[in-house]
Amino acid sequence: MKNLRLRAARAAKGLSQQALAELVGASRQTINAIEQGDYNPTIRLCIAICRVLDKTLDDLFWEEEPS
Repeated sequence: MKNLRLRAARAAKGLSQQALAELVGASRQTINAIEQGDYNPTIRLCIAICRVLDKTLDDLFWEEEPS
């Protein structure tokens, strides 16, 4: 499942995938894979992303249960 919330939060901060990657110590390809839903990041990386984007883990990574 694509992570559109991450993409939107990154865009709202005016950051490219490359810029976010540099700020969190990951590669641009990793950020792209997370946004595409092709990679589940470690909790450490999730927290780093949340700190940079001023979001909570729930804001960016919690998946709602289907009704």
